[in-house]
This record gives sequence, C-alpha cells and structure tokens, in this order.
Amino acid sequence: MLDQAWQLSPSVALRPEPFGALAYHFGNRRLTFLRRPELVSVVKALGGCDDVRAALVEAGVPEPHWAAYASALESLAKADMIRPREGASA
Repeated sequence: MLDQAWQLSPSVALRPEPFGALAYHFGNRRLTFLRRPELVSVVKALGGCDDVRAALVEAGVPEPHWAAYASALESLAKADMIRPREGASA
C-alpha cells in the first residue's frame, strides 16, 4: 500500500474533533472515528501526494510507525472511506 496512490472518497466528509476526526460516508452511511490527528493529516494529504509513503512523510509520521498507519488505511479502504486515485493502480 505504501507505494500506491489513494485519495479520500468523494462521498466522505471529515469533521474535525479534539481526538482527530469523524469520517462520514454519505453513500453507505458509515461513520468512522479517526482517533489520531496524525491519521487525519495522512488522510488529508493522500490526494496531493504521489503515494501513501509521501503522505506519511508530509504528515510527519515516523517511519517505524508506517506499518500501523498502512494497516489503518487498509481498514479505511475496506470501508470505502479512501479509494485508489483515478489513473493509479491499488
């Protein structure tokens, strides 16, 4: 996943919260808690970065934590909160 291009699903809205953010999917009505502000930063950075690795760097996530963030992003992908960027393979 680290070398793939992703973006926030167009059907998802993020609402900032003190703990991170709420992500609401208007299509499937799923509500997801993003419990770390750093994860919110990564999700927001995805659309403007070449790949997940670049988004992690931009958000300031230390490299030893990348596997945990990749796992969290995989969960968000399964819930259709994030999706592969058009024209990119995932």
